[in-house]
Amino acid sequence: MTLYAVLMGGFVLFLLSGIRIIYEYKRALKFRFGKYVALLNPGFRWIIPIVDRVQIVDIRIITINIDKQEVMTKDNVPCHINGVLFFKIIDATKAILEVEDFDFAISQMAQASLRDVCGKVELDTILSKREEIGQNIKTIVEQETAIWGIAIQDVKIKDIELPQNMKRTMASQAEAERSRRARIILAEAEKQAAGSLLEAGKIIDQSPSAIKLRLYQTLSNIASEKNSTIVFPFPEEALFRKASDSSIKE
Repeated sequence: MTLYAVLMGGFVLFLLSGIRIIYEYKRALKFRFGKYVALLNPGFRWIIPIVDRVQIVDIRIITINIDKQEVMTKDNVPCHINGVLFFKIIDATKAILEVEDFDFAISQMAQASLRDVCGKVELDTILSKREEIGQNIKTIVEQETAIWGIAIQDVKIKDIELPQNMKRTMASQAEAERSRRARIILAEAEKQAAGSLLEAGKIIDQSPSAIKLRLYQTLSNIASEKNSTIVFPFPEEALFRKASDSSIKE
């Protein structure tokens, strides 16, 4: 009876050791004596212990960093650039059987592509068209990884590190550009102000009432200090009469 219980217990343990639970976002490759047998879909699965082995593959979008690369641009500016790559395993079987370590392979491919793409363009293009640079890298990498059952979702350029002398040069250039724009804006403002003053002068010359209102406004501004005495060397009516006569003559 004891032997029977031991045998039954061993058999139960044997059955339990073959149970595998595969999550929805994963796939499992089953190998029997080292030979690929089948792809196991999500759910409750059982394999033959000792005989079978499974290798789990995550089919969610995976993110890997593109390590900082030293790049010499087309206009001979040295810089360091890094980025990030997003990929998804479409065919788990190919991802395992066609390449030894797909994470490492994609990382190396992305680094080489980044150096190649950035080395063919000028620094200004890299700085102003990061999105386009990322898409070019994505196109190159996905052409190579398609045979591995892997789809490249996106590539982003993260940081662009420039030499200190280049940073100072670009800062001086930006300062000069801001100064130029400020001078243009100031000149345009002065031009508009001069036009407005000319128009106002014409209106005042044509209307004695406008001259009178302007005079009163000036007197009000002067009198706001409360420490000034205003003296007219001639009657106020003479001033307005003279302005009226001059507008009639015109």
